[in-house]
Amino acid sequence: MSSSQEDRLLQWLRGELRKDGSDRIGDDAALLPKAETAITVDHQIAGVHFPTGLDPRVVARRLLAVNLSDLAAMGAVPRYAFLALSSPPDQNVKSFLQALLKACRQADVELAGGDLARSPVLSATLTLVGGKPPRGRWVLRSNGQPGDRLWLGGPVGQSALGRHLLATGAEFQKSRIQLPPDLASDRCLATAARQAIRRHLFPHPQIDLGLWLGRRRRAAAIDISDGLSLDLHRLCRESGVGARLDVEKLPTSRSFLDLCNQLHLKPLDLMLSGGEDYCLLFSLPASIRPPDSYGCSRIGELTRDRSIRQIEGGREGLLEARGWDHLEARS
Repeated sequence: MSSSQEDRLLQWLRGELRKDGSDRIGDDAALLPKAETAITVDHQIAGVHFPTGLDPRVVARRLLAVNLSDLAAMGAVPRYAFLALSSPPDQNVKSFLQALLKACRQADVELAGGDLARSPVLSATLTLVGGKPPRGRWVLRSNGQPGDRLWLGGPVGQSALGRHLLATGAEFQKSRIQLPPDLASDRCLATAARQAIRRHLFPHPQIDLGLWLGRRRRAAAIDISDGLSLDLHRLCRESGVGARLDVEKLPTSRSFLDLCNQLHLKPLDLMLSGGEDYCLLFSLPASIRPPDSYGCSRIGELTRDRSIRQIEGGREGLLEARGWDHLEARS
């Protein structure tokens, strides 16, 4: 399987950790022995993860959401949060903290500590601690087996489309989205554009779906943050399996396709490698299917052959591991 620069660095790090008799890297959160605790950490940096100048209240909500999505992939119950916040002198830190506290209360998470500092740009790092629910199991990337069905917790590609719109003229100011004139004048395209931007700025972590998966006898899952194809490769690598992905079964909408066409973007590229979808990609034994209320789509299956393949128009070929590489140099 091919891998990103980030994956190669992490594989080296895991090798070094194994020399010390430990290796807790490989899932969306680390599991601590005996404590039945999962811990994850993620950050949001201005100009990297969100546009510089974005309302700090939006940044706070997004920071918590992307971390909650990691715990969802483990089947964990969110419990505690620790914040490390660095900001420029003119940043409204209080509004950030107010928004984070509100979001934590809604998610039943206790903000238990952290650190504040000055920096040239807004940079926020959140550590979340989650617990194993009663009668629940940890949902690991390594739990997949050949013959399992592959499922997707929601549509992919829309967040990447929203990110593109924000980078090419759209703005989010004072809870309102301002679109370029050519999009704003078309009601259908404008609606699709606003949906994509909100999907990018306000992810919806699938905690309930993760808890449901944790109550199954066996399930493998990963949070799609870096792109469906790249994260599918990661899940398969941990489970020691391959996969067949039917791209024609990926959930989409007419408005998404029309907006991509208007912007001269390839919908399938966004869906497979756009990233920041923050929905769950998971596998279940063939006899089990998720409740319809979760809105999941069956998109393929895991295979004994370790190759990752995509099916489109009746033709089958290798699926490249493409997506967001955090260590890739960008202009």
